[in-house]
Amino acid sequence: MSITAGSLYRDSGNFFRHQLVTILLMALLSAFISVMIGHALTPGVEQLSQLPQNGLSSNNLVEMVRNLSPEQQQILLRASFAGSLASLVGNTLLIGGMLTLIPRVSAGERISALRAIGLSAPLLPRLLVLSFLMTLVIQLGFLFVVLPGIILAILLSLAPVILASGNGIFASIRQSVSLVWRNMRLVTPGVLFWLLAKMILLLVITRLLPELAQHYYTLLSVLANGVSNLISALLIIYLCRLYMLLR
Repeated sequence: MSITAGSLYRDSGNFFRHQLVTILLMALLSAFISVMIGHALTPGVEQLSQLPQNGLSSNNLVEMVRNLSPEQQQILLRASFAGSLASLVGNTLLIGGMLTLIPRVSAGERISALRAIGLSAPLLPRLLVLSFLMTLVIQLGFLFVVLPGIILAILLSLAPVILASGNGIFASIRQSVSLVWRNMRLVTPGVLFWLLAKMILLLVITRLLPELAQHYYTLLSVLANGVSNLISALLIIYLCRLYMLLR
């Protein structure tokens, strides 16, 4: 049977629409946990105020970090670690929950967002390691040139789905690269849509959040992360449906 991107879009859209409430709750729950972890681990306002406000405008990031005092470097490291860990944990919970939800709903089972995340618990440690490795490799690709980062994001996109089917971490990565390479025309549109939607959302957040978040920062952060998670959930549904057809 021939597989087309159009049919995958329709199947993914139908699943997303029928399970919208469950997916929305899962997206908001993952976002809330992510924001709470970031809030708990991020240095306080007094410490963050010690960092130079114009540091991000520096042409050389390494030189900017070297010019910081040891105390400022420690604060910057803690803030970066908090943001990265919070994002990693939130994404892992979302992916694990979605990878549990999709096959069970497809089999006709009714399942809540909280139960889907709970049932994904045995998968979460391996998924956390895989997500860390994928994020590291993709970010390194974006760091040097944008194109390698996009290619790596596409090639590794099926790895979490393959991992959930019972494969090991590195076996999932190898199979993802091999499978995506043979089906690039089907995987690329979904990943590019996800990247573009994330970029647009980031631009909107960076413009609006600082102005609106003076009194409602936590609430707006959860909502912004929730919208981002909904975009990621769409991609997960698309990739799961694709993998089911390719197996």
